[in-house]
Amino acid sequence: MKKLKTILIAALLVSAPVILLAQEPPHPNNNGGAPTPGGNTPVGGGAPIGGGVSILIALGAMYAGKKVFHFGKEEE
Repeated sequence: MKKLKTILIAALLVSAPVILLAQEPPHPNNNGGAPTPGGNTPVGGGAPIGGGVSILIALGAMYAGKKVFHFGKEEE
């Protein structure tokens, strides 16, 4: 049973790149200037990252504050 499980996991890992193929991004110049909207987007897409970065920084600061607070309590 253990050998069968190992073979199935190995087969899944080997076939994963073929199963999980993604769609190619559109050409940056809108396929030669065709009049469809959305062709001249930046390479990374048009999504803003400002809100997510500030949330991550705030969560990191809270976690660091918690660690410092608990470290100070342990010394007493």
